[in-house]
Amino acid sequence: MSTSVPTCAMPDALNLIPTAELRERAWTARRALGERAVILGHHYQKDEVMEFADITGDSFLLAQRGAAATEADLVVFLGVYFMAESANILAAPGQQVVLPDLGAGCYLAECADIFTVRDAWDQLVRALPNKRIIPLTYMNSGADLKAFVGEHGGAVCTSGNAERAFRWARSEGDAILFFPDEHLGRNTGIRIGLDADAGAVWNPRRAELGGIDPGVLADTRLVLWKGFCNVHATFTVEQVAQARRDDPGVVVIVHPECPQPVVEIADEDGSTEYIIGRCEDLPAGTSVVIGTDWNLVNRLAQQHPDKHIRCLNEHICPCVTMNRITLAKLTWCLESLAAGDVVNTVTVDEDIAHWARVALDRMLALA
Repeated sequence: MSTSVPTCAMPDALNLIPTAELRERAWTARRALGERAVILGHHYQKDEVMEFADITGDSFLLAQRGAAATEADLVVFLGVYFMAESANILAAPGQQVVLPDLGAGCYLAECADIFTVRDAWDQLVRALPNKRIIPLTYMNSGADLKAFVGEHGGAVCTSGNAERAFRWARSEGDAILFFPDEHLGRNTGIRIGLDADAGAVWNPRRAELGGIDPGVLADTRLVLWKGFCNVHATFTVEQVAQARRDDPGVVVIVHPECPQPVVEIADEDGSTEYIIGRCEDLPAGTSVVIGTDWNLVNRLAQQHPDKHIRCLNEHICPCVTMNRITLAKLTWCLESLAAGDVVNTVTVDEDIAHWARVALDRMLALA
């Protein structure tokens, strides 16, 4: 398990302070911390806190870069809980990982937990005694799930290297159990040559075999966990069609966490880093609609005023838990650290950290 140690709570009065004053106080505290702290900012965070990020990127890149900043003994993660866990697992000796709001989470990561995954694994092993099952977990999962796949011969993957991980798993075994994102799993399965309906969906709310028919399970090469991102799952085929009706020349790019029909009809799909790279590479004047987190799309539109960039669903509701870190909470966190009060540390149990590191190292070895 991972543990969190909040030494105090943010005073409610900070929420009433004007933004300009909060920014000034946050920068004062940041300067006081100097090289003792490195601030990591995930792409999906709000602009008001990303302003303070020393390094921006996806969750795994940030965890790596935080560990590489060996001059810093404080790693402040602007992200969500599973990201802070990964940063702690990869942290350099003596580094402490701090999350300004311990309630910052990920709906997708919470679609699978260690208890239901263990139960599913036990059922699969009994149902498929003559098959070797390779478990894979998406980076968007808890440290205990990363440890589970590490201990059972599997690996972690990101949206950027999922195809490579799936090909490796197929070469290592007879079937893949992938969790927690059904859509990324199905889209990746198609990329490695499986049919769109090849994956059997394991519903953790169904007691027996996740609701999968035993005959179907015996023949399947891919078992997909019934989980999804509550942002990416909202994008639809009709939204893509409407974007093209509005502008026939538009380029539609979506994240592979989107449902398979959306990915199929889009012009391109790829990880967050892929989307960022494409927005940089496309020529001036290009009209682009993007199916991913609104904070990122809005930031890309600001960074590339020579292009017409907007979100595939402009009325999308931002992920509440992903946006829990506010300027007020970051200000409180930085001021506390500058005063010598290390708040909201995230520490992963040593045994779990060991096996999670095994799974992460397997992913890196695939490169």
